[in-house]
Amino acid sequence: MSEVLRQARRIVVKVGSSLVTNEGRGVDAEAIGNWCRQLAALAQQGREVIMVSSGAIAEGMKRLGWTARPKELHELQAAAAVGQMGLAQMYESKLREQGMGSAQVLLTHADLADRERYLNARSTLLTLLTLKVIPVINENDTVVTDEIKFGDNDTLGALVANLVEADALVILTDQRGLYSADPRKNPDARFIDEAAAGTPELEQMAGGAGSSIGRGGMITKILAAKRAAGSGASTVIAYGREDDVLLRLAQGESIGTALIAATPKLAARKQWMADHLQLRGGVVVDAGAVAKLREEAKSLLPIGVVEVQGEFHRGDVIAVRDQAGAEVARGLANYSSAEARLIMRKPSSQIEVLLGYVNEPELIDRANLVLA
Repeated sequence: MSEVLRQARRIVVKVGSSLVTNEGRGVDAEAIGNWCRQLAALAQQGREVIMVSSGAIAEGMKRLGWTARPKELHELQAAAAVGQMGLAQMYESKLREQGMGSAQVLLTHADLADRERYLNARSTLLTLLTLKVIPVINENDTVVTDEIKFGDNDTLGALVANLVEADALVILTDQRGLYSADPRKNPDARFIDEAAAGTPELEQMAGGAGSSIGRGGMITKILAAKRAAGSGASTVIAYGREDDVLLRLAQGESIGTALIAATPKLAARKQWMADHLQLRGGVVVDAGAVAKLREEAKSLLPIGVVEVQGEFHRGDVIAVRDQAGAEVARGLANYSSAEARLIMRKPSSQIEVLLGYVNEPELIDRANLVLA
C-alpha cells in the first residue's frame, strides 16, 4: 500500500458532498482550504493533481434554504446551478492563496462516451496540468438528464482517472475506509487495509446508501476502484478529515483502504487499444514513419502518411499499416479521415494553414498508440 501514492506522479482526488459541505451546512472553507494546501504541496513536489469535487447541489440547497434533497431532476439542476457558483469560487480563492491557478471543468457521461469529446476533454486537462493549473471537476448537473448522469462523483473520479491515465485515485470520504461489514451494526467488522481492486467479495462487503446529502455509498467507491483499475490506476479510500491525509499518503504512509490495480497503467491502456475490434479505418505510412514508430517510439506525424483508408472521426481507433499492408500499430486518431487526407505528407507546421486550426501536431500521439 505504501507504494500506491508514494510513486504516483498523476493523482486524481475525489471528495464527497458531506465533506465539502460539512454535512450539508454549506461549503466548508476550512476543509477546502486544507485540501487545497495539500494539493499545492503535491504540485510543488512535481506531481500532477486533479480535484473531483462534489458539493454543488448541497451548496445550492443551503443557499436556497432547502433542508431535504429534492427528487425532481429540474430542482436538482437548479440547486446545482446555484451551488456551483460558491463551490468554484471557494476552490479558486483557496488555491490562489497557495499560489496555484485553478480551472473549473464540468463533465457529463456523454463527454466521455463520445470518442471525439473524450479526446477534447483529455487534451484540455493535460494542457491545464502542463500549465501548472489544478483542474477542479464536477458533474455538469445543470444540463444532464437521467440517462447521462454519472449517478455519483465516485464514478466520475474513476472516469477522470481513466481519461488522464492517472497513477492513482484517492477517494476522500467520511469513513475510515472499507470494513468487512457495517461497523455501526456489526462489532466484529474487520477493517480492510488492502485488497485487489475488482475482487467480487469487496462488492459483497460494501453496501447501503450514502448520506442524505450525497448519493454514493461504499459500494460506489468499490465499483469506482474497479473501474479505475481497468486503466491501471490503484485507489485509496480514506477519511477526508485526517490531518494532512494527502501528504501522508504521498509520503508512503498507510492510511485507509488501498485497492490495488492488478494491471500496470501502461499495459492496461495498451491492452485496451490492442483488443479494440471496431477499427474505423486506417492509414498507410512510409518506411521512415515505420522506423520511427518501431525503433524510436515516436508519435505518428502527418508527414509520414501516404494514404488514408476508410472513414473515421477524431477519437476513433484506427490501424497504422506499412506499404505492404501489414499492421504496424493502432491508436486514437487526433483528426478525422477527411482532415487526415488534407494534412497527409505535410509537416505539422502546416496543419493550421491547411485546416484553419490545430488539434494536435500528431496524427496519433505516442501515448495513444500501441505497436502491433
